[in-house]
Amino acid sequence: MTDREFIPVRFAVLTVSDSRTLDDDKSGRTLAERIEAAGHVLAGRAIVPDEAARIREIVGGWCTGGAVDAVITTGGTGFTGRDVTPEALEPLFDKRMDGFSHLFHRVSFEKIGTSTIQSRATAGLIGQTFVFVLPGSPGACRDAWDHILKDQFDYRHLPCNFVEIMPRLDEHLKRGAK
Repeated sequence: MTDREFIPVRFAVLTVSDSRTLDDDKSGRTLAERIEAAGHVLAGRAIVPDEAARIREIVGGWCTGGAVDAVITTGGTGFTGRDVTPEALEPLFDKRMDGFSHLFHRVSFEKIGTSTIQSRATAGLIGQTFVFVLPGSPGACRDAWDHILKDQFDYRHLPCNFVEIMPRLDEHLKRGAK
């Protein structure tokens, strides 16, 4: 850490589930609590069924207008027929963040061993908004936040972090408009 001052980031959390409600959504609650405990702003939280169009609609809404800096989804990353979150969101990515998936699996392997292979966790940029697609278990959400996202969304974290590059995330959009 440095003498830099903390800069809060605006997050939205989307739980993808056919059966959860806000009352029993442990994964969404885990993320929301950690986001707020770190000093960030929880700018949105929702639950949506495992339907690609609905997932795209909510995440796409959060990624336009500038009210949200980062979206974290939980659920729908497995291999069953209803698991469609990566298929719903990856086509919207302007830039993929392949390193997130690799690092998530490394962290996850330490906790659950080879079972991590059953997750299709992914991440990317939609416009100027970071989007992270996590498995639906509270443990996976804890691991992703505690071991990856918490530091990357802390401006004081060195040698680099997401917060310091946020003002430049639209460069690829401006370049494409020329």
